[in-house]
Amino acid sequence: MPSETLGTDPGRHLIRYSGHAPFSPEVVVRAAGTSVFTESGRELLDFTSGQMSAILGHSHPAIVSTVREQVAHLDHLHSGMLSPPVTELVRRLAGTLPEPLEKGLLLTTGAEANEAAVRMAKLVTGRHEVVSFARSWHGMTQAAANATYSAGRKGYGPAAPGNFALPVPDRHRPSVVGADGELDWRRQLDLGFEMIDAQSVGSLAACLVEPILSSGGVVELPPGYLAALAAKCRERGMLLILDEAQTGLCRTGDWYAFQHEGVVPDILTLSKTLGAGLPLAAVLTSPEIEQRAHERGFLFFTTHVNDPLPAAVGNTVLDVLVRDRLDERARVLGATLRGGLEKLAARHEVVADVRGRGLLLGMELAGDEVLGEGGADRLGAEVTRRCYELGLHMNIVQLPGMGGIFRIAPPLTAGDDEIARGVAVLDEALTGATRGL
Repeated sequence: MPSETLGTDPGRHLIRYSGHAPFSPEVVVRAAGTSVFTESGRELLDFTSGQMSAILGHSHPAIVSTVREQVAHLDHLHSGMLSPPVTELVRRLAGTLPEPLEKGLLLTTGAEANEAAVRMAKLVTGRHEVVSFARSWHGMTQAAANATYSAGRKGYGPAAPGNFALPVPDRHRPSVVGADGELDWRRQLDLGFEMIDAQSVGSLAACLVEPILSSGGVVELPPGYLAALAAKCRERGMLLILDEAQTGLCRTGDWYAFQHEGVVPDILTLSKTLGAGLPLAAVLTSPEIEQRAHERGFLFFTTHVNDPLPAAVGNTVLDVLVRDRLDERARVLGATLRGGLEKLAARHEVVADVRGRGLLLGMELAGDEVLGEGGADRLGAEVTRRCYELGLHMNIVQLPGMGGIFRIAPPLTAGDDEIARGVAVLDEALTGATRGL
């Protein structure tokens, strides 16, 4: 049914799935490169890469060509059958990773990958308790949702037993400080595990975390934190699972964010960036863990496990990342974008912090202490609205007790001029919004 027949409410027949957030006010009919285009003909610069996924931009020619060719040749198979795109993609992913991460499972979404990883960890360890960060987001399926604390916990009945939240080492808003007034993350980590140990029934199976919390406010773990966390896991016989749905595959300037700290997880999950906007996810682990899981009857059948069509797209994503050196591009473009955002922070009192790595950056707006009660929420909503009117699509995270945090993640293929245009629009939106409050 053409959208114009729906009058002024194109979402009239849709279930609203984003909590209290409304749908976008216009229907998008086309996307190309770093822009999306609405039914009315407006162009919006996409600084969220779709759902933080389209690292190669929209309608990348190599992706379009692969989909056209593969769908006509081999698209979907029985879950027990293998195909060349699947075996090739897992082999190539293993080649991008340090040992011993060489065994892979291809799925469709990040929630599904985290579900499989937690299920595997529980089976291998014979335990059931899972630790994840407060303000984490790992998905909306059962185990993934139980490990998610940033949203979506209220109103659905009891969570599964054995899920524990670990304090977030947020340097901008430190909960534990040293004599210098800065975050004392080592003491915070020790205290966090003291509380977890006190609550545990002796069945700690896994710690599932993001190396940079995205929905939790773009919080980069302090140097040394990930190694200390891995040590805590080893002491307790837990498996360390890293969720690199948004940070993996060059987004942060490294192929994987964990490489920045030299820490290798027991299990790695990938999703969003692997399919560059198409539904593709992966679980990677060691031969030892995979063998133990297999011996104990590991079962994770899904309709689209190891499907050839998305796997072919994943191979093309790897081709483009390597060919165009997009890890280097993310570092260079990320530095340019960060420099522009820091200039905005110097000009606008309401910008409280700029943080992140590569092309996954956060810009936090000042809290209520600057704008009065509820001011941060009002400002965030107004800046977002003005950005949209000026042709820039932005995503803001609203967390209790914090100012709004923009998650800024343009495609790795964006041009310098598009980065400059986005910063200029954000500057104008901040100026107009603060005048209006």
